[in-house]
Amino acid sequence: MMRQFGAKLLVLVTMIAIAGPDARAQPEQVDVELVLAVDVSGSMRFNELQIQRRGYAEAFRSPLVHEAIAGGLIGKVAVTYVEWARSDLQRVIVPWTIIDGADSANAFAERLSAAPISNMRNTSISGAIRYGIGAIEGNDYDGLRRVIDISGDGPNNQGGRVDVARDEALDAGIVINGLPIMVEPWMGGLGFDISGLDVYYQACVIGGPGSFMLPVRDWPEFPEAVRRKIVLELAGPTPTARIMKAQAGGGRAIDCTIGERLRGNRNLR
Repeated sequence: MMRQFGAKLLVLVTMIAIAGPDARAQPEQVDVELVLAVDVSGSMRFNELQIQRRGYAEAFRSPLVHEAIAGGLIGKVAVTYVEWARSDLQRVIVPWTIIDGADSANAFAERLSAAPISNMRNTSISGAIRYGIGAIEGNDYDGLRRVIDISGDGPNNQGGRVDVARDEALDAGIVINGLPIMVEPWMGGLGFDISGLDVYYQACVIGGPGSFMLPVRDWPEFPEAVRRKIVLELAGPTPTARIMKAQAGGGRAIDCTIGERLRGNRNLR
């Protein structure tokens, strides 16, 4: 009896060895792997967090988003929605989900709407980017494009240099797009006015082929900006004409560690 069992086990092991990698589950092919990384740091008021969450939910209910997904080569995307603040605190609101039409997109929106809302302390864009890299590298999907979408209302101030994290994402073949929220001044009285955050995002946060940002200057603009940005991200590589250039800055050099320096953080590696 033991000999028969041993012989069967040997046959099974041999079959697996011959089959090789194909014997294991293969990643599911999608047009885009998209990490929606959303700022919920302490500078965001509760009503602003509500507007932000509602804006993303409304975007996934939009027929334009449904059409963008259907128009892809494969016709489906993988999306996860993550809220972030400090470098070691990212909260997954909706885990990786396949969206392949109106029904699954609306279901994604419902999960977003139903989840509780709260904020956290500090602003680590670098932590959000590194989390996004790990989320994409570790999921069960194989996207024709891989994108981290960062939204936030201030500069990185904790968790290591944001430009270094950005370059790590680019080295992994991941594009970073941005949604700088410029409703109120950041760095008020320190030489950076309300128009500075888009310049910072352009210089220090976004990157990769077809990367773009879409600044928001008034909260009523937010839902439309999110919908437009997601359509661009899901519809295909962004043509140069669609890239939203920074609206201010006058060509001045941007210090990508300005947030850390103003916070008194000397650990900028």
